[in-house]
Amino acid sequence: MATTKLWHISGRIEDVIDYAENPDKTCPIPDLEDLWNAARYAERPEATADGQYVTAINCTRETAVRQMILTKQQFRKTDGFIAWHGYQSFKPGEITPELCHKIGVLTAKAMWGDRFQIIVTTHLDKDHLHNHWVMNSVSFIDGKKYNYSKRELHRLREYSDYYCEYYHLSVVPVPHKAPSRPAYFDEKDGKPTRYNVYREDIREAFQNSCTLRDAEAYLRRLGYITDFSDRVHYRIRLPQYQHFTRLDTLDSHWTPERLSRMLSWTPGVKAVVHWQTDVPEHLRHAHLPHQKPSHIYRLYLYYCYQLGILPKGTAYKPNSPFLREELRKLDQYDRETRFLGETHIETMDELQAYIADTQASLDCLIAGRTSLQNKMRRADPETKESLRQQKTEKTASITALREQLKLAKSVEARSFHMQKTLDLVYDNEVRHRQQEQARSKQHKQLTHER
Repeated sequence: MATTKLWHISGRIEDVIDYAENPDKTCPIPDLEDLWNAARYAERPEATADGQYVTAINCTRETAVRQMILTKQQFRKTDGFIAWHGYQSFKPGEITPELCHKIGVLTAKAMWGDRFQIIVTTHLDKDHLHNHWVMNSVSFIDGKKYNYSKRELHRLREYSDYYCEYYHLSVVPVPHKAPSRPAYFDEKDGKPTRYNVYREDIREAFQNSCTLRDAEAYLRRLGYITDFSDRVHYRIRLPQYQHFTRLDTLDSHWTPERLSRMLSWTPGVKAVVHWQTDVPEHLRHAHLPHQKPSHIYRLYLYYCYQLGILPKGTAYKPNSPFLREELRKLDQYDRETRFLGETHIETMDELQAYIADTQASLDCLIAGRTSLQNKMRRADPETKESLRQQKTEKTASITALREQLKLAKSVEARSFHMQKTLDLVYDNEVRHRQQEQARSKQHKQLTHER
């Protein structure tokens, strides 16, 4: 198992040249320190078994730094990054010094050996054996500077892993992008985050379908955009997200091959989508598709009904992935719904007027507290104590108003999010009905023709 890293070395090439021409100097020049120290650190005898594990690629070991400088002068590339320094670190006790150095040299040659001058050293002074690379930033072939990027990072990992596998060493698992901190803890607690919703739907689709086409059709009926054309990775996403999620990142066992075997074990039953039951009469017109929300309180009640929160005691749970992820925000929805009920706010105009009034009151209280602070600086001890008490009361009022204002602004922003989510659910259900009607019509026509 090997980990890799690469970073640039900065400095002034003129100082490097001066120092290289006087190798007996004992006090390194500050501007030269990065490059010269990197080379000397990589080659130091106590770490490399007296230089036994030092190899130079496209240059001679004794004059490697001078040759790098000459290359820079030849192509007039003496500015910017001077060199690149990297390491390749192995698991303790897994590899011998000879093999460690061999893999380091092979990796460097595969990555940069066709264009750049490199020093490769193996250090034995730690519990874990590791290689160091010091590479010229300018190519001796065409004079072009090395351009480090994410693609180069992946190439370095791939070459390192390839040689580790070739010599039967362990390999670091491919890292995946971690979710956000709140999503990570919610997922850990089993709450319906986006990825947990994905897992639940994928599991149901494949366990209750006979063919890959049936499983894909089930996911599409739920509103997912699917991409099962790649034979290496299957991918899905919801319309509100930009990027696809690979199934094998949700579960390492969900490769196309294993999912095919999962399909072959299932009984001949298709997974069926069960849509929302009839909406109560007093909430039927709370959601108007593709229109800005106006009746805020009714929209919240309707949304809570869609989530299965209202009426209390209902066994209904939302089937749409657009809504199930929202269940992790129940506490916030409860606070906002109670706020709307207590303030008797019904429309967006009333909400915006409430926000403006609260902000004005808050500004007035803050100005009053500032005035009290100024008076306290010039007041005698007895008056100061009275002013401090008034300031404490104003601070408590300011804290309460800020909480109310924050809640009101949250309602204003979230109402549009609710409307957008409900629009997605509505569009998906309409599209599903249209597909079912078209399929039924086509079936009737085929039956009639027969």
